[in-house]
Amino acid sequence: MESELHSIGELARASGLGVGTLRYYDGAEVLTPAWVDPQTGYRWYRPGQLADARLLARLRRVGLPLAGIRAVLGAAPGGGEARQVLDTHLRRLEDGLADARRELSLIHAMIDQREQPMTTTPAALRLTVPAEDLAAALDAVRFAVCGDPELPALAGVLFEPDGPVLRLVATDRYRMALAEVPATGGTPERPVAGTIVPTALVDALRALLGAGPADVVLTLGGGPVRAEVGEHRIEGVAPDLDYPDHRAVTRLEPEHRITQSAAELRAAVEAGATRTLPSGPDGVDCEVTVLTLTGDGRLTVADDPAPEGYRLAVNRDFLLDALDAGRPEQLLLELGGPIAPLAVRTPGRAGTFSVLMPIRLPETPPDRPAPGPSGRTA
Repeated sequence: MESELHSIGELARASGLGVGTLRYYDGAEVLTPAWVDPQTGYRWYRPGQLADARLLARLRRVGLPLAGIRAVLGAAPGGGEARQVLDTHLRRLEDGLADARRELSLIHAMIDQREQPMTTTPAALRLTVPAEDLAAALDAVRFAVCGDPELPALAGVLFEPDGPVLRLVATDRYRMALAEVPATGGTPERPVAGTIVPTALVDALRALLGAGPADVVLTLGGGPVRAEVGEHRIEGVAPDLDYPDHRAVTRLEPEHRITQSAAELRAAVEAGATRTLPSGPDGVDCEVTVLTLTGDGRLTVADDPAPEGYRLAVNRDFLLDALDAGRPEQLLLELGGPIAPLAVRTPGRAGTFSVLMPIRLPETPPDRPAPGPSGRTA
């Protein structure tokens, strides 16, 4: 039998993968040997697995994550799934390159200022955005604004011009919400840093966006933040602080994409069981919902939160906030592993979504208290 198979060393030499790497992908059930010697534990591979090993080596070179490698190697021939995974990964790489170019342009501007200090205030950027779209964007991100006075950089919404769109970002470190609106107006030669619009000014702006003019004129950077809606104008001072990088958090590698009714999931969360677990760097207890996948691929609340099968634990209140933001009828849910973020998207609005950080489940769950009348634990 061994004469018909490749040893793990032979496969390593022929594919360019290390022996340790082949052992890792065996353990991950991505490239499992055809036979393992029960006496020595030595792995043997079929000749046809050499092509898979060489493909795996190429996928590693382009940085495809484990879930993507598993999907490509396990895809049915001619089904198109493998190419879809690669196209998605290519778009992610292109987005990352665009983000890197943007950051490098901002770094060049900082170096220019350092080497040739300017005493004049940078020119302000004036943008015109549809009032209805801006109202929807503010509704989609407002829930994630941080209320901790110890984190002033997060006490507002980041308004970030990016070519033809204005991106809004809010986070309190445990969740993040983003939205995009079309914008016209100033076109700076270089990318400009975003402006943190304080929470009070955000709320005042949202109050103006009722049944009124169709457009809003925003003035960002170079002085006070200003919003003009018809005859009304409000302004405020943006804090001179740097907002944390949101792009690294939002480059997700989902293993599951699920389209589901928002009302269905909201009802399941409201009526489902919960447990109390510590969350965040301070270990503060919070009410946690444990999500799992049904047999037909929907997301629901786990009756038994023991870590068996797929389980994802998130802050219950944060999840309900994300489901209510913008009041969508349908959701596109993106899930990775049990310690990967959960993305809650609205179909048809690619730039508008929220991300919830997971809460790690204990390996041995404690005894659960009896459920209360609502289905939640007391």
